[in-house]
Amino acid sequence: MTRVGVLLCGCGMYDGSEVHEATLTLFFLDRAGAEIVCIAPDIAQYDVVNHVNGRATGEKRQVLVEAARIARGEIKDIKQVTASELDALILPGGVGAAKNLCDFALKGADCTVRPEVAGLIREMHQAGKPTGFICIAPTIAAKVLGAKVTIGTDRATAAAVEKMGGSHVTCQVDQIAVDEENKVVSTPAYMLGPTISKIALGIEKLVAKVLELAS
Repeated sequence: MTRVGVLLCGCGMYDGSEVHEATLTLFFLDRAGAEIVCIAPDIAQYDVVNHVNGRATGEKRQVLVEAARIARGEIKDIKQVTASELDALILPGGVGAAKNLCDFALKGADCTVRPEVAGLIREMHQAGKPTGFICIAPTIAAKVLGAKVTIGTDRATAAAVEKMGGSHVTCQVDQIAVDEENKVVSTPAYMLGPTISKIALGIEKLVAKVLELAS
């Protein structure tokens, strides 16, 4: 059975993992018969956002605790997981990926990726194991691996990808970009939207390709 890590970054599109993207990833992995290992960093969230009005609340929450909502409590601290335990790794999107896993939301191309996140991605790459990146998360693959990725069609984000050493491929919501050399797969999802059924098309293809590369 293929063992796939799903790296979460909270719970909610504005301050954590995008719930639809994360849930669809879990659904397609489970349907394919993969063993899922949900993981997250045990750190404070950058901020907590009221998802009704989009404003920061000033509350303090922990990324691992919030991500456990999506994982139904079955989740590991990323520091307890190594590439040797996984066959593949997928990062759903959500603004939390650009706030909690790295600081791309704040610094753009000058961002840094959290050491434990970059470390696991590099370990997977060095072991020849595939990784998948959804929505805004492909910016992390560009920063860490200099990979070929897609974030859809947004010119500013695509330019940042190129500035970080990656290469950008324009894709529609139902498409994936595949970097065969680095075994990196990406899809735009809610970088384009517009609805859950549309983003599901790309995420389904991403999961299938990641599992194919892991076999």
